[in-house]
Amino acid sequence: MLPIHLRRIRDKKMQLLRQGITAYAETEELIRLMENSIKKENISVQYDYDHAGCWFVPNNNSNQISS
Repeated sequence: MLPIHLRRIRDKKMQLLRQGITAYAETEELIRLMENSIKKENISVQYDYDHAGCWFVPNNNSNQISS
């Protein structure tokens, strides 16, 4: 069995969030990595935890620039 590189998975899911697409994390470690990256990049995200993981839903307003 090949090792799973959580940082690589995190990077792909973070790319989705930057594009305004919802991402899902299944493990506590991946959720922790996602939360840390979201804070570092200051991305506006709504967290929706359930019994199996966490949905990261980007706030649409975060990508809009006001004049």
